[in-house]
Amino acid sequence: MRFSWDRFSLDFTSKTHIMGILNVTPDSFSDGGEFFDMEAAVKRAHEMVDHGADIIDIGGQSTRPGSLPVGLEEEIRRTVPVIEAIAGDIPVPVSIDTYQAGVASKALEAGASMVNDISGLRFDPGMARVAAEADVPVVLMHIRGTPREMQKDPVYEALVPEGMEYLRTSAAIARDAGVERLIIDPGIGFGKTFEHNLELIASIGEFAKMGYPVLVGPSRKAFIGAILGGVSEDRRLEGTAAVVTACVLNGAHLVRVHDVAEMKKVVTVADAIRTGRV
Repeated sequence: MRFSWDRFSLDFTSKTHIMGILNVTPDSFSDGGEFFDMEAAVKRAHEMVDHGADIIDIGGQSTRPGSLPVGLEEEIRRTVPVIEAIAGDIPVPVSIDTYQAGVASKALEAGASMVNDISGLRFDPGMARVAAEADVPVVLMHIRGTPREMQKDPVYEALVPEGMEYLRTSAAIARDAGVERLIIDPGIGFGKTFEHNLELIASIGEFAKMGYPVLVGPSRKAFIGAILGGVSEDRRLEGTAAVVTACVLNGAHLVRVHDVAEMKKVVTVADAIRTGRV
């Protein structure tokens, strides 16, 4: 599988790609406020590219459990200036992490070249059209409910089949609108229990059978803290490394992480184990 568009190319057969997280928010679960300042955000984007990020994913509102949505104009205000400042200066794609079509439209005009939609094109019916008109790749994620209430007793009869069916429907929405390049994300932590997250990691290969590149975003998440005895977000680096290794060995094509420099090393070793070559 290989995507080529604009000036970018991603070959998913050559290595596991790294999507670096850049939250320009005051309240994201792990790094909220850290890069809310424009200068800090731009500096961080360049650092992640230097550390080996293949994509920079910029988000302007927190989607942590219990979070409330921010308005369209505020999300645009947070994200678009950063995109304008970095998109022409870095050699990798900038992804806009949003489920609002209006935000995606402004971000794409500003230089973003991917869309990462946690709702799988479900929250805003205009999103598929916006992405199709821009002819950019789209990440479709599985979520149960909305961020505000997704962790209130999530129950499934069959987690993996239900997640796959959700993503098939999202892919059909995308294709019907004319979106040609799709990436799927099983949605670790989005309407999932501790046990659900572990099941998804073990089942990445099943999602890969759908025929799309698979992205997994485990970085610093609560289930890692729970495994390690309740450690805080800033003490989950080693746990994240273990989960990223498992994701690579189980067939993930992309991992979405905060700690790019460290996870680049982890992915490089895991890829060597998986492929038998350096």
